[in-house]
Amino acid sequence: MGFISEFQYPTRWYSKLFAAVMALAFFWLVATLAIAGFILFRIVSPAPSRTNLDFANFPGHPEDVTYQVRGEGSRDGWFFPGRENAPTIVLCPGYQRNRGELLTLASALQDHEYNVFLFDFSGQGTSNGRSTLGYRETLELRGVIDMLAQRDDVDRSHFGLWGTNIGAYSALADAESDPRVAAIAVESAYDQPEQELQLLVSRSGVGNMPLVARVTMWGFNLLTRDYRGTPPISAGLDQLSGVPKLFIEAEDEPELADTTRDLFERSPEPRDEAILARGNYAAMLDDDKRNYENRVVSFFLSNLPPASRARH
Repeated sequence: MGFISEFQYPTRWYSKLFAAVMALAFFWLVATLAIAGFILFRIVSPAPSRTNLDFANFPGHPEDVTYQVRGEGSRDGWFFPGRENAPTIVLCPGYQRNRGELLTLASALQDHEYNVFLFDFSGQGTSNGRSTLGYRETLELRGVIDMLAQRDDVDRSHFGLWGTNIGAYSALADAESDPRVAAIAVESAYDQPEQELQLLVSRSGVGNMPLVARVTMWGFNLLTRDYRGTPPISAGLDQLSGVPKLFIEAEDEPELADTTRDLFERSPEPRDEAILARGNYAAMLDDDKRNYENRVVSFFLSNLPPASRARH
């Protein structure tokens, strides 16, 4: 009893030291949990951004389309009509990006007679919900394709996908089990959402604090427990044999350039690789944007030409 009483009400130097160490450890643990929780909240709930589009004055005659996302409710997207019964290119925006930032890329594809569809993932742009960095987003993309495949003015069996980071992961993940995807162009792709989480934590400025990254990863795995057991992209790449693929590596995103290169090297033919000094289409200068658009449009024209797919 005297031993226990000494540590409850320390009087000796060693018991005071022990009590001080335990108090510091407790507050360090609480601080770690608080910091990790805040970082995770900011990652899965990014600040919303949106672009309002005046359909009456915007070229290309876009159409506001409403569709349903299972478990998330009603969403809206923009359909840019091309040649009747031509393939549709679905543009998948990246993390903290919105569909409005891809309007010029959509116009470039529409100018070559493609149908184009723009939308926002959960937690991005105008869409509510939280980001899962690719897990739920893959199901949302499948819902978009299912909706578009019900239209009478598109090729229902041939779709092209473009995406960057989250959009790239979702495009590849969906394509591995969806035979309607006939061509894929991805930038800054990664094998598993946890890789993107690690990158975002490291960019937060406190990722080097002991245990912060590990606790954040634990919290993310808890939030995405419904997707536990989802295989990495690399495990299903063989399913894309015969599907043309363009992997775009941005040198200003070295970590994602490495993961993109790894996926390219593991992918079956046909495949192509493009290495750019700068990525992030939305933030590019005009000349860089035009070069990027030309590269993406050329890929789809070569591998999913609208004229040959059209039915009269």
